[in-house]
Parts: sequence; C-alpha cells; structure tokens
Amino acid sequence: MQLTKFTDLSLRVLMYLTQEERLMPVTINEIAEQFTVPRNHLIKVVTRLNKLGWVSATRGRNGGLRLGVQANQLKLGNVLQELENASALIDCAKPPCALKGNCHLKEILDIGLKAFYEHMNTFSLADVVNHKTQSAVISMHQRYQVLLKDKAA
Repeated sequence: MQLTKFTDLSLRVLMYLTQEERLMPVTINEIAEQFTVPRNHLIKVVTRLNKLGWVSATRGRNGGLRLGVQANQLKLGNVLQELENASALIDCAKPPCALKGNCHLKEILDIGLKAFYEHMNTFSLADVVNHKTQSAVISMHQRYQVLLKDKAA
C-alpha cells in the first residue's frame, strides 16, 4: 500500500502546524515554500483538512492556519483512513474477476488493512512530531521567520 501524494502532503501540513508557540499563524505560501509544493495543490489539501476540522483557517491579512485539534487527538489510523478513503485494497467487481466467490484473497487483504489502521491508531500526530521531527519542524519555522525578516529589510 502506498499513500497518495495528497495524503503525504496532508500529513506534512499537520506536522508543520503542531508548533503552537508562533505568534503569527502559518500561511499557505509558507508551507508551499517550505515543502516546495505547488500552492494550488496545497490549497486543496488545506481545504480538505479544514472541512475535517483538523485545521483552522482564517482568511485575511492577518489570517493563516493553525491546528484545529490537539495533536494528541489526531490518531494516525483515522487520519489515513479518512484521507485515503480506502476501505478495501482490491475490488473484485472492477474489473470483474473470474475467481470472484471462489477466492480468499480479498478477505485476507481486508483483514490486513483493518489491522493496519488499528495499529496506526496506536500513534497520534503528537507521537509523530516527537524528538527529531519536532526539532526539524521548529528549525523550519525559525528559518522561515529569518527569511521573512531578510525580505522585509
């Protein structure tokens, strides 16, 4: 199973937003620059995360993004399942499989997928940004603030 680029970027956005000590909200432009991703793609990601309530977005001159929930409340299995929208790894109906009804593969894969999501739910977003990741995210925030000051000068 490979995560989509949409899910990958969504996870990165959520991780980036975990640092609550900033005075100003994070902007879409900032995230686009930090992760070198197209702004238009990022807008779609943030819109989805906002609709899910995981990100709070404020429009306007002083607007920006913040986490909409505590990082320890976002369980990875739930996040992945929602973003991937995968309830099954294979679909025996499309295209129609000649073995349908006489094969055990789909059932086994479904059990594995369920176990994957359950295992991922033993971790939260807070667990992901612990230790080295947290330091890296803080460093990214600090570098961006320096860059903004340099541009303003």
